[in-house]
Amino acid sequence: MAYVRIESEEPLEKAIKRFRRKVEKEGIIREYRRREHFTKPSTLKHEKEKARQRKELKKKLKNQRRNSY
Repeated sequence: MAYVRIESEEPLEKAIKRFRRKVEKEGIIREYRRREHFTKPSTLKHEKEKARQRKELKKKLKNQRRNSY
């Protein structure tokens, strides 16, 4: 859990900015959005496979462009 101690002479805006950075770094918002709705394991597997295929295609195209010069 992210928490920030406010120093006695520190402006509130600065403390809020530090808190936001800490939350972003720990991935709290990302985790919340991921867990907001249930996703079936089969759907996750399908999305992961599609991402792998896109990555392979991108790599293949990059190599083709590099070798064509």
